[in-house]
Amino acid sequence: MKRKLVVGNWKMNGDLVGNQALFEQLVGRMQSGAECALCVPFPYLAQGRCALVDSGIALGAQNLSEFDEGAYTGEVSARMLREFGCRFVIVGHSERRTLLGEDDDAVARKCKAALRGGLVPIVCVGESLAEREAGSAETVLRRQLDALAAVLDGASLARLVVAYEPLWAIGTGRTASADQIQAMLGFIRGWLSARVADAQAVRILYGGSVKADGARALFSLPESDGALVGGASLIAGQFLEICEAAAAATQGVAGDFKGS
Repeated sequence: MKRKLVVGNWKMNGDLVGNQALFEQLVGRMQSGAECALCVPFPYLAQGRCALVDSGIALGAQNLSEFDEGAYTGEVSARMLREFGCRFVIVGHSERRTLLGEDDDAVARKCKAALRGGLVPIVCVGESLAEREAGSAETVLRRQLDALAAVLDGASLARLVVAYEPLWAIGTGRTASADQIQAMLGFIRGWLSARVADAQAVRILYGGSVKADGARALFSLPESDGALVGGASLIAGQFLEICEAAAAATQGVAGDFKGS
C-alpha cells in the first residue's frame, strides 16, 4: 500500500515568531508510515527550510510561475523554489482560480513548469456549489483534467498529485458525504486510468475543510490517498492528529466517516 500524503496549506497566514513555535511543535513528533508536507508563503520558505531539515516533513510552496526566468516581476520560478528546498508546489488552488482568475490552461502550464523544474505539483480540481447542484460536477472536473492532458503526456501525468477540493465544502459550514467524496475521487482515478500506465500509483487527495475528527475515516475511503489541509494545518495538535490518522490508515486501520 502506498503511503498516505498529508499536505498543510498555510494560505496567507503566519509570522516569524508564530511559525517557529509551530515548527517546533511539529518536528520530532511525526509518526512514520505517512508522508507529511507543509506549503508555506514565499517569505517563510527560508525559515521552513531551516526548521524542517532532516525532520521528515517536506517543504512546499503555494504557487509558482509558468515561466522559468525572465522579465516577470513578482513571479517565482520552480528553480527558485527548488533552491529553497521545496519538494511540492500547490497549483491551481480554488482560491487562485476564483479570486485571481487562473484558468485551466494556465494551471496546466504551471504544472508543466513545476515538473520541468523538478517539483511535484499538487494540482487542485473541484466544482462550485452551483455546478454541483446543476449536476455538472464531473463535467467540470473532466474539463480541468483534460487541460492537463493537453500539455502533459502519460508519464508526466503519472508524476502529479491530484487534490479534489469542492469549493462548496471549503470554509462554508457544508460538508461532503463519504459517498460524494468517494464518487469524485473514483472519477479522477478513472480519468487517470485511461491515460497513465499505473493510475493506482498516482496519489489523489481530498481537500474540503479537513479536520482531525474525520480524518481517519476519510483516509479509509477506497480511493483516498491523503488530504490537503487548510486551517487545521495552522494548529499543531490538529495537524499531528491528521498525520497520525494517515499513518494508521496506511497500516490498514479504518474508521467510520463523520464528515469533514
